[in-house]
Amino acid sequence: MATAQRLKLENIVKEYPGCRANDGVQLTVNAGEIHALLGENGAGKSTLMKVIYGVIQPDAGSITWNGHPLTLQGPAHARELGIGMVFQHFSLFETLTVAENIALSLPADQARDRRKLEARISEVSEHYGMALDPRRYVNSLSIGERQRVEIVRCLIQESSLLILDEPTSVLTPQEVETLFRTLRQLSHEGCSILFISHKLQEVRDLCHRATVLRQGRVTGECNPAEVSTDDIARMMVGNETPLSTQVEPREPGEVLLNVRELNYRTSDPFGTSLQALSMSLRAGEIVGIAGVAGNGQDELLRALSGEALVSNDSITLNGVAIGQAKPAVRRRLGVAVVPEERLGRGAVPSMSLVDNSLLTAYGEGMVKTGWVAMGKVRDYASRIVEAFGVRTASIDSHAASLSGGNLQKFIIGREAMQQPKLLVASHPTWGVDVGSAVAIHEALVRLRDEGAAVLLISEDLDELFQLCGRMGAICAGRLSPLVNTSELTIERLGQWMAGDFPSAAPSEVSHAVA
Repeated sequence: MATAQRLKLENIVKEYPGCRANDGVQLTVNAGEIHALLGENGAGKSTLMKVIYGVIQPDAGSITWNGHPLTLQGPAHARELGIGMVFQHFSLFETLTVAENIALSLPADQARDRRKLEARISEVSEHYGMALDPRRYVNSLSIGERQRVEIVRCLIQESSLLILDEPTSVLTPQEVETLFRTLRQLSHEGCSILFISHKLQEVRDLCHRATVLRQGRVTGECNPAEVSTDDIARMMVGNETPLSTQVEPREPGEVLLNVRELNYRTSDPFGTSLQALSMSLRAGEIVGIAGVAGNGQDELLRALSGEALVSNDSITLNGVAIGQAKPAVRRRLGVAVVPEERLGRGAVPSMSLVDNSLLTAYGEGMVKTGWVAMGKVRDYASRIVEAFGVRTASIDSHAASLSGGNLQKFIIGREAMQQPKLLVASHPTWGVDVGSAVAIHEALVRLRDEGAAVLLISEDLDELFQLCGRMGAICAGRLSPLVNTSELTIERLGQWMAGDFPSAAPSEVSHAVA
C-alpha cells in the first residue's frame, strides 16, 4: 500500500458556545488507505468531517492536502480538489433520474452532454461492480442502489478521498459485501477512504487504520485487524462503560398483540403499502423485524401507533380491537412508541426536555382538569435524565442541543417510564455509540422482564440477534414468518430481507408462538 500522505490535519480546533467540538485533533490519511474514524456520539466526528469537506472553517490548526497547505473555501472547492462525501442521509431527488442527480453536482460543461454523462456513469459503475442504469428514476431504486448513486457521483468527479458516513447502516448483509468489494478495489487503485461507523467488526474486517475520538480529542490509533472489538470500544467509551447487554432467555406469557391480515395503502407516492401482514406478540418477549429502509417499516409503525387507521379487527391488544383507535386511545391502553425520526416525531427540536416529556407522558398525572402540573413534569424529566444517563446541561435545554445518542436515551426513557404493555421501537440505536446502545438495550430488556411486549424494528442485525427471541423480515410491505432467533441464520435473514420468503399465514403465526 502506498505511503504518501493524502490528507494531514494538525491541531484542529473548533469551538461552539459552551462546547469545544474538536480539541487539537491530529489525523493523517495515506493514499490508498481505508481509515476508520471512530467515537461515541458527541465525540466530534461530524464536526471534523465538516472541516475536511469545507462546510465549516476550523478556529485553529492546519490542513495539508497532497503535501500542500490548504484552506478550503467550501464543499464545491473540496469536490474540485478530489474530496467527496457520502452522507448518512442521502441527498438525492427522488423524482429525477440517476444521471440528472449526478449532473446537479457537476460543472455545466460536464453536465451539458447528457448522453456522454450517461455513458460515463455506466462505465464507472460497472468498473467498480455497482451497475446502475443512468436513466432510472431514483424513487424506483433500492436503498443500496441509491447509495451506489452517491458513490458513483463522487467517482465521476474523480475523488481521491472518499468520506463515508455510516455507509452500511441501511444495507442488507449481501449489499455490505458488495460495498466492501468496491471499497477494496478503490483502495487498491489509490483512492483514500475515510470510513465512519459504529459497527466495529466491520471496521476490523475492512480498515487498515483507525483513529478514535473522545470528547473532541484523539484518544488512540490502532490497526483494527490486530485488536479486538472490545479493545476499540474501550478506546471510544473508557473503562467504566459496559460494552454489551446480557440477555437471559425468558419464557413469554400470553398473547398480547394480534395483527391479522393487515392491509394499509399509503398515500405517500414514495411510501410502501402493507399487504396482508400478520403476526402475534406475547407479553414478556422481544420480537425483531429486520429490513432494508423503505420497505414498509414506517407504515407498520404508523399502523400500530394509531397515526394511520386501519380495519378495526386487524389489530387487537389484549383482545380489544384497536385498528380504528387514535394514538391517544392506544396510549391509554398501554401502547408506547419510539419512532425512527428522533427530531420531529420523537421530540420537538425547539422545545425543552421538560416540554418534550409532556408530549407523550401527560397521562402520568401531569394534567388535571385542564391544568398542567409543571412541577410534576419537571420531576419526570429529571428522573428520565438521571435514570437513563442523559448528558445535558439542563432539563431546560432544547432537544436539538443533545447528541443523537443522548436524545434517543431521553425518548426511550420517556416511553419506558410509562410502563407500557406494548413498546414499538423503530431503529432505536441507529447512529448511536456503544455506550448509548448498551443503555438502550438494557431499557428494552428491562421492559421485557417486567412483562411488556417489545416490537423492535431495526436494520442492525447484530442488535436483533442479540435481543430478540423471535425474528423475521419485512420487504415491499410483506412480512416473512417469525421464527425463533436460534433457528435463523444471517444468510437466510438476508434472503428474507430481499423478499425471498413465503408469506406467513395467520395459522403459521399462531403456531410460531404457541
